[in-house]
Amino acid sequence: MSDKLLTIDEVAKILEVKPVTVKRYARENLLNSVQEGDQLMFRESDVMKYLEITKRLK
Repeated sequence: MSDKLLTIDEVAKILEVKPVTVKRYARENLLNSVQEGDQLMFRESDVMKYLEITKRLK
């Protein structure tokens, strides 16, 4: 997996949720985030791992 950093909007599109939901996931430590300046970023590998886990739970 790549260590590419994704924006909140990119993550929201991948997870098919609203950006505010991605922020909540980060705040609740459901999804690891990285602070890049004033922007919250997410490692692509973490997002894909989260997506895989949530798909199993459905």
